[in-house]
Amino acid sequence: MRAAEIRLEVNGEVRSIYVRSSDTLLHALRDKLGLTGAKPGCLNGDCGTCTIDADGMPMKSCLMLAVEAQGLKITTVEGLAYSSLQAEFVDKFAFQCGYCTPGFIMNANALIRKHPDADDATITEWLESNICRCTGYKEIEDAVKSAMAIARSRLADQKGDSQA
Repeated sequence: MRAAEIRLEVNGEVRSIYVRSSDTLLHALRDKLGLTGAKPGCLNGDCGTCTIDADGMPMKSCLMLAVEAQGLKITTVEGLAYSSLQAEFVDKFAFQCGYCTPGFIMNANALIRKHPDADDATITEWLESNICRCTGYKEIEDAVKSAMAIARSRLADQKGDSQA
């Protein structure tokens, strides 16, 4: 099967790569672009370790072909480096082995953007699409709630600054 050149916008940078029509976005990110934050887990969309952000929505990159990602703004966990969300995962001990953590962070990032005032039921519903086999979900939920509080505080500060 021949490879074709495609252009992907990943973490704010447009990159050209050669992929086969059957290559998944997960494969392209890891093997072609060297972005290894999205992890291969089940490879059938069940575990969420490969979750990325595609135009603001969490997506399981093992289920998306690389050619389908053309024209989308893709963000990987590497694109969230040094974010308050990542810091909260560390501060709240929301990981053990860390394999699933990037997927949870990507899913939580989209949740915070879409539902900054999410209640416990909404948080639980969003986190259900990711599986962790090492730790309890309480620490993950605590990290998400803390990051939400930080995001709300920053938004309030921005509104206050714009009204001043």
